[in-house]
Amino acid sequence: MKRQGGFTLIELVVVIVILGILAVTAAPKFLNLQSDARTSSLQGLKGAMAGAAGIVYGKSAIDGKETAPVATVDDISVVYGYPAATSAGIAAAVVGLSDDWNGAVSNSAYVVTFKDSTKVSCYVSYATNASASAPTITVISDDC
Repeated sequence: MKRQGGFTLIELVVVIVILGILAVTAAPKFLNLQSDARTSSLQGLKGAMAGAAGIVYGKSAIDGKETAPVATVDDISVVYGYPAATSAGIAAAVVGLSDDWNGAVSNSAYVVTFKDSTKVSCYVSYATNASASAPTITVISDDC
């Protein structure tokens, strides 16, 4: 008779235990992916807002409206050349902002969050300054 080769029960149990240990150590790295993705999306939105604000400011400077406290450039409300912190300002300047995100004015800033989000501390805040300086764009990702 030929002797059949194979794994013993003890060898299989040892392999399963080792795989279990590896899974327990690797799982926490993969469980936080959604939070990281949301935080990265907010950072991308911040960049889009900064880019749109720069483009609108350039257009305002060309039109000579960068020193006006309130004006309109290409149907975008501006404050000292930068998009205003309203839906007629920054929301109109960033293409797709109103389609993909929820935005509202809160404490003289335009706050944008995910459409399906109920999280309180997961948003981008866009605030224009009373002077002619660039707007303040802040990412809050404590609760993403």
